Amino acid sequence: METERATDRPDDSAFDTASLSQNWSMVALRGVAAILFGILALAMPGITLLALVLLFGSYAIIEGILTIVAAVRGRAGHGPWWLLLIEGLVSVAAGIATFALPRLTALVLVYIIGAWAVVTGALEVASAVRLRKEIRNEWWLILSGVLSIVFGALIMFAPGAGALALVLWIGAYSIMFGALLLALGFRLRSWQTDHTRRPMARAA
Repeated sequence: METERATDRPDDSAFDTASLSQNWSMVALRGVAAILFGILALAMPGITLLALVLLFGSYAIIEGILTIVAAVRGRAGHGPWWLLLIEGLVSVAAGIATFALPRLTALVLVYIIGAWAVVTGALEVASAVRLRKEIRNEWWLILSGVLSIVFGALIMFAPGAGALALVLWIGAYSIMFGALLLALGFRLRSWQTDHTRRPMARAA
């Protein structure tokens, strides 16, 4: 009897993954947005500081809104939706800060982008740790978080690398980050499909 009860007891990690998998499209869209931002940055290596500020601000706000939507849609579950909410709010705040200060210096922009990357990366790693029991071999989320932390620390500790190097770093990071999110999104979609078929198979 105790074994049956233990088996029937709901696992929080299962709820976490189910909640996240329902928002796989939001995760995938975040990946697409990051890839597009990275491509634009790499396609315009001679971009002016003002254009880079506006480009990053737009991306941060879009990425933040998508993350907030995913958090709100997943709040009914047991998952770490509040981590996603904080991550989204941080992104929106970073985007608004760049728009509110369009004349900011390159050094200030570096620190804003670096702080944003470190904070959002840490929140992604925290979410991945929360989901590790259910999502097996899902290194995408952890790797994307670690990539953000490393990138943020790198540009903050080397602020004098130059405008061209900064643009290239941002572009390369955004494309890799977006690819990881895109892979995670489709992985979550597969998880959702598999777990939707299981009850149907049992019923048959």
